[in-house]
Amino acid sequence: MLKRLDKIRFRGQRTDVFLDLGDSPNTSDTECSEEILMKPRPSLEMKDTEELQDPAGPGTLTMPAAAIQDYQRAETDRLNDLKGHLEIALLEKHFLQEELRKLREETNIDTLKQELEKERSKRLDLEQKLNLEKETMYSWLQAWLYNRFGAYIGDFRFQPEENTVEPEEPLSAKRLTENMRRLKRGAKPVINFKRNLFALSSWQSVYTSAFAFIIYMNAAWHGWAIPMFIFLAILRLSLNYLISRGWRIQWSIVPGVSEPVEPPKEDLTVSEKFQLVLDVAQKAQNLFGKMADVLEKIKNLFMWVHPELTQKLYVGLWVALICSCLIPYKLMGFMIGLYAGIKFFIIDFMFRSCPKLRDKYDTPHIIWTSLPTDPQLKGATLSRRIHPTVAHGSLGTALPCGISLEEQTGRAYNTKKGAFHEVFNLSGDERPLAVCENGWRCCLINRDRKSPTDYIRNGVLFVTENYLCFESSSCRSNSSKKNKVIKLIDITDIQKYKVLSVLPGSGMGISIATPSTQKPLVFGAMIHRDEAFDAIFTQYMKKVTMTTATNPET
Repeated sequence: MLKRLDKIRFRGQRTDVFLDLGDSPNTSDTECSEEILMKPRPSLEMKDTEELQDPAGPGTLTMPAAAIQDYQRAETDRLNDLKGHLEIALLEKHFLQEELRKLREETNIDTLKQELEKERSKRLDLEQKLNLEKETMYSWLQAWLYNRFGAYIGDFRFQPEENTVEPEEPLSAKRLTENMRRLKRGAKPVINFKRNLFALSSWQSVYTSAFAFIIYMNAAWHGWAIPMFIFLAILRLSLNYLISRGWRIQWSIVPGVSEPVEPPKEDLTVSEKFQLVLDVAQKAQNLFGKMADVLEKIKNLFMWVHPELTQKLYVGLWVALICSCLIPYKLMGFMIGLYAGIKFFIIDFMFRSCPKLRDKYDTPHIIWTSLPTDPQLKGATLSRRIHPTVAHGSLGTALPCGISLEEQTGRAYNTKKGAFHEVFNLSGDERPLAVCENGWRCCLINRDRKSPTDYIRNGVLFVTENYLCFESSSCRSNSSKKNKVIKLIDITDIQKYKVLSVLPGSGMGISIATPSTQKPLVFGAMIHRDEAFDAIFTQYMKKVTMTTATNPET
């Protein structure tokens, strides 16, 4: 029975009293089909009445009529409620569709898209501006750092070293002379400072040296030696400042010697220019020679060329190292300061006053004077190759003054034609002096002879303790007829000589007069003329002095 009741789809009034759903706007097909289903069928009441009848026989009802009416009434109420809900839903849908239509009409999608694009473009512009500001800030900071520290950072950049070749100036007599004068002016302050120190150490001014000695020893005793030297440097700079401002301050321990200033000559003859170049070249040669000697001695000292001298330096350095490790620096500075003052003011003064004492006990002086130079080492090596063994008995006498036995045995005393004493028929103890071991190349001009072969002869000139020897380089004969030997005590006159007066300069010859020649002998074309003249004249005066002391009548 209940299953049958569930099949009842609609109960209530007729379809004409319902709202015509077809008149409602915007109804869909689904809604229309639902309306069709909801229309009551005409024979519904009759069928229901029949179904409610008892199946045993028609015309008999199993339920009373009041219950059936109540049931129909309840179904009608139920259907009315459903109808009301449906109408409300349809009205809401209708209103929503109207609102959606109005919204679509009021709102334009293209406008929204355009506004969205505008907002996107604004956002991109803002991002670009922000990035530009960041870049501007970064570039400004970078530029500020570069301007502030770029110059210092650029100094640390690694760059390949450029080998620049300075252009060499052509040789000019005027330029050479000017450079020598500049060198002399530049070295003048150093020379004056050295002279003042020498004057203090030599006690030339007793009061000044005593005052300086007391002040220095007092400063060294109290540990003020270094501040005193710094104060003296500041004082010297202050005086130089006043001098640069026009003050006339001249103070020196050594009295100043005014040197004549030669005015520069504008117009020089060819001879004067040549002589000027020769003088400057000679000064440059002597200066470079002294500098080379100093550098070579220092090199040989550290390279163990003379082991005995280098050994003293080696032991001294070890002693200094041990003392520096054991003795406190304050005490060591005090000891060094006191020793320096005593050495400078007292010991050096005694050594200068007593040369023999200096030669025996002044260790730095002995080491320095005993150090050989490279030319001396070459000469010693050459002599050892020529004379590997030399008898000590033949070198016992007649050693030149100031030359040790080891240095004397290391020299070469052979000429191109044989032993020196055999070539000139002299005794075995006659040997060239140290300054002319290899001799001076020159030409002998004998103006007493008329033959061209005898008038001029090329050769080498030597000087010994007693003789002046000229070895001819002629190879026609091995005899000693063309060699010339002159006793120093037989020389009556010795002078510098200029062979050709047309040539510029003071000449390159030496004139020697003897009683056996009518005209003086001339040794010309001698490159080291001044050196040879000084050596010959010094030895000549030495022999004359000795002969006069031995034989006053002679």
